Amino acid sequence: MTQINNIDINDTDINDRVKFFTSHNGDKAPLPFSDAEYVRRLTRLREIMAERDIPAVLMTSMHNIAYYSGFLYCSFGRPYGCVVTQDACTTVSANIDAGQPWRRSFADNVIYTDWTRNNYWRAVASLIKGAKRLGIEGDHMTLASRDTLNDMLGALELVDIAPATMAARMVKSDEEIVLIREGARIADHGGDAIRAAIKEGTREIDVAMAGRDAMELEIARAHPDSELRDSWVWFQSGLNTDGAHNPVTTRKLQKGDILSLNTFPMISGYYTALERTLFMGEPDKASLRMWEANVAAHELGLSLIRPGATCSGICEEINRFFADAGLLQYRSFGYGHSFGILSHYYGREAGLELREDIDTVLEPGMVVSMEPMIWIPEGTPGAGGYREHDILVVGGNQTENITKFAYGPEANIID
Repeated sequence: MTQINNIDINDTDINDRVKFFTSHNGDKAPLPFSDAEYVRRLTRLREIMAERDIPAVLMTSMHNIAYYSGFLYCSFGRPYGCVVTQDACTTVSANIDAGQPWRRSFADNVIYTDWTRNNYWRAVASLIKGAKRLGIEGDHMTLASRDTLNDMLGALELVDIAPATMAARMVKSDEEIVLIREGARIADHGGDAIRAAIKEGTREIDVAMAGRDAMELEIARAHPDSELRDSWVWFQSGLNTDGAHNPVTTRKLQKGDILSLNTFPMISGYYTALERTLFMGEPDKASLRMWEANVAAHELGLSLIRPGATCSGICEEINRFFADAGLLQYRSFGYGHSFGILSHYYGREAGLELREDIDTVLEPGMVVSMEPMIWIPEGTPGAGGYREHDILVVGGNQTENITKFAYGPEANIID
């Protein structure tokens, strides 16, 4: 290796264009968690590797790389990775990001250049050190990536470690729960700003921006060392409330509108949310019935979140309630999900969703939402989408609801 201006070059001839190198440009930045927390995560991963005789793991997803190293990448069409062995953890990043991946991680870092195709895989090969078994994320690696891996690294035995890492992420540490509590508080803060901005004739986008700006300013104040990106709001009205993920529009609010408030503050890759149904003025009788039914389902769901309950069992109870009310056909999606490193464009702990086909048992340290939604088609009395969303921390003896924004007709009819 040749040292040039704090850059280790892997080519002996400095006149050659390098394939990959290291550069500790600047000082390490403060991360959202302590060194001890990252050591805890890596220790558990290495236990999984030892149990399955996997000498090296290549993680490629945004959520796993961020979980184990602290670095949340921006792909922009380039591959990223994190190689973990029993004695090292190293992120692999594109030269376009320079020293930021090293500064923003607990791990070591190798930078690959893009003037020779597949330099990423050459960097990975240098880190796995001839391992014949390699752990990968089977739910993230594409067929094209797998084929290139085989071409560049040889026909390694690939072992899917995605389910095991997902299970490890589902139980949160004390430090994670502290950050998630902060996210819930800031989501409520954004909700207050949205509620204050709701006026007849105001556009959805204007209301949404008020909530987003309030959250980002509060994150900057309370978490000045965090990465300030990715927080967003979906504020929907009228017909636009029928889908949970419908984009914001320029539609102007009108009297009688059903409204859907959805805030999503992101603190260093950690997702939290607040979702509420509101009305511009008194709802009609049919709309009030639908709203009250969904609120009742929400409260039933809140009562069911406890240690020992199963995801499918909770789902079954709420399904029974909606069926008795004659509304099950209007149910939109599962009744809740896990929290942690996830976003609307990366990450998911699918093993902790409140759905009929998930039998995971809730245990202390898990954090889940309760968010029933029904949507009534246009032309049907009470048309629109109704949704409430709270975040719950499962404890040893009790479950705590960390969402404080009020819900229901008593609180959210806007005069």
